[in-house]
Amino acid sequence: MSSDFLVVGVVVAVADVEFGPMRFHPHQLQVLLVFTKEDNQCNGFCRACEKAGFKCTVTKEAQAVLACFLDKHHDIIIIDHRNPRQLDAEALCRSIRSSKLSENTVIIGVVRRVDREESSVMPLIAAGFTRRYIENPSLMACYNELLQLEFGEVRSQLKLRAGNSIFTALEKSQEAVEITSEDHVIQYANPAFETTMGYQSGELIGKELAEVPINEKKADLLDTINSCIKIGKEWQGIYYAKKKNGDNVQQNVKIIPVIGQGGKIRHYVSIIRVCNGNNKAEKITECVQSDSRTDNQSGKYKDRRKSSLDVRAVASRASEVASQRRHSSMARIHSMTIEAPITKVINIINAAQESSPMPVTEALDRVLEILRTTELYSPQFGAKDDDPHANDLVGGLMSDGLRRLSGNEYVLSTKHLQQVSNSIITPISLHDVPPRIARAMENEEYWDFDIFELEAATHQRPLIYLGLKIFARFGICEFLNCSETTLRSWLQIIEANYHSSNPYHNSTHSADVLHATAYFLCKERIKQTLDPVDEVAALIAATVHDVDHPGRTNSFLCNAGSELAILYNDTAVLESHHAALAFQLTTRDDKCNIFKNLERNDYRTLRQGIIDMVLATEMTKHFEHVNKFVNSINKPLATLEENGETDKDQEAINTMLRTPENRTLIKRMLIKCADVSNPCRPLEQCIEWAARISEEYFSQDPLVKVRPYEEKTKKLHYIFRDKLTLSPRILIIFPVFCCSRWNPKDVLEEFD
Repeated sequence: MSSDFLVVGVVVAVADVEFGPMRFHPHQLQVLLVFTKEDNQCNGFCRACEKAGFKCTVTKEAQAVLACFLDKHHDIIIIDHRNPRQLDAEALCRSIRSSKLSENTVIIGVVRRVDREESSVMPLIAAGFTRRYIENPSLMACYNELLQLEFGEVRSQLKLRAGNSIFTALEKSQEAVEITSEDHVIQYANPAFETTMGYQSGELIGKELAEVPINEKKADLLDTINSCIKIGKEWQGIYYAKKKNGDNVQQNVKIIPVIGQGGKIRHYVSIIRVCNGNNKAEKITECVQSDSRTDNQSGKYKDRRKSSLDVRAVASRASEVASQRRHSSMARIHSMTIEAPITKVINIINAAQESSPMPVTEALDRVLEILRTTELYSPQFGAKDDDPHANDLVGGLMSDGLRRLSGNEYVLSTKHLQQVSNSIITPISLHDVPPRIARAMENEEYWDFDIFELEAATHQRPLIYLGLKIFARFGICEFLNCSETTLRSWLQIIEANYHSSNPYHNSTHSADVLHATAYFLCKERIKQTLDPVDEVAALIAATVHDVDHPGRTNSFLCNAGSELAILYNDTAVLESHHAALAFQLTTRDDKCNIFKNLERNDYRTLRQGIIDMVLATEMTKHFEHVNKFVNSINKPLATLEENGETDKDQEAINTMLRTPENRTLIKRMLIKCADVSNPCRPLEQCIEWAARISEEYFSQDPLVKVRPYEEKTKKLHYIFRDKLTLSPRILIIFPVFCCSRWNPKDVLEEFD
């Protein structure tokens, strides 16, 4: 061979390996051949590896063996031990074994065939060899040797490697786990067990913990336990163990005997949980879960939710099973995995009620009623009988307004939905913008920017021009790796799908939200918190957040039984449609696909961010998002800032803000503030926006068809049946509603 390394092999199907209940798929085996020269024996193993489908590497230089192994991590190493003068095989094997990576590697030594009496193989084993191979260059001999290794030593080593995952799970488990010999000598204890018993890492191995009976009257408890586990049966219950400091600790224990060598019990696995006398809620919950599990095994179905939430049921169940405190730790692990945090809170409150005075118990009952509602962050608007019009207005904006309709009570005609023309004019370049449009966009970086001036200059097409300028300022094309031509085409198709006939939800509104989003993104704290991908997602979401808006509210569409409401199951109908259509329009044609050059993972991350922000504009979730933002970001931020302005404090603030969850909340709040920022604009713009949204809102009324005999009984939140009778006071309430209750610009100003 002309080179030090030769790699051969073909890929063949490899059967799954079963390790107890665990099943995994091994990769193609790798073999390293160490021979000083190319001879028949070396060639025999090379051809055998090819026949077996193993990947084979051959090296002639002893100095390169260790580096090659550390690079490839071979499963089998075959070393030529026939010529010690040319290659010190035993020293080489020791060198390989000195690396921890060789722990599960099978090393074979090729020895000469001798006529005299064979010598001991112990020197080879002591050097680290797994076994020896008496030289035989025959292809079938080498092939059979490899097969025996694959299904023998190598398969065993693969199982041992897989066992590392089990030990990892034990090391990270919150349950205390102890494994002892049949003589109760500790062979393994996980960190949770060591912490429970007050020992340092590894200090327990080889020791026997002194077990103490619960009391003198039950001194035969250990005999009872031993008589159970020695015949191969599991035992679970409560017993005392002695900690390192001499204290006795009460434990909930499940002891499982394990059959080992000779078909006899060789190990005992104990899964332990310390009983905490002060944790009453946990005990009650465990009793209920244990009893429920027993009933399920006996074929009886019980409603777990009722048993875990009802105060009387919990107390009753606890008393019924007080004498049966045996329960499975593995069942607890499962229940902890799927139990919601709110359930744990309710269980703690239930337990606290038992020892509380009547006024506290009644107050906690009220707390439980509130916690059991689904809208924990959404406020409840109290109805005011003296202002029914305002109540209807607020309800139409802030609730889904869905009623269960019988028959086709309300009909939404498709003729009112704008049809987009297929004849799209190619937009001009940003560098060739007409002077009037350029002047209208001169101060687009400032809050007082006049979007209506740009609307007039562009003949109701402000989105494409403002979008090109803002996207260029933020380097969106560079991030997306797309051309300006592609971006222009994309902005054109998006703007074409906004309904210019809508007084409010048209491309001017989209451009206004895009401007506000860009303004907020330039705030110093937001720039420090968000990543470039967050900025790109925010700007794109602002651009598409109302695309193809029909000028009707979600309440109207749901009650009218529109196709969109049916498609999206009356849930976030318009917001879901905006997000879905935006991606449909984008990916339908490569000419406007701004995502086509992104890596798959980058695209998925960006897509998820865009969709989340568009869905956040749904007004029924308005106060939920606001309250989450205040409680998760504003309040903790204020607390951290009160502590001081040291580098450590600033680092804590940055760490808190840059968590994925908080960045998501910030992005949601950013686009929400941009979406409803009209009342915070200069007065002239605010008045114009108020007039437009009022006109669009009230234009829904004539399109609703109500059966005459139901005229007085059918009441929809969004309907004013005779807008000619509307008082000026109602027209004032509508546009200032958001501004009076919540100032969107102030929210981010305070955050910044």
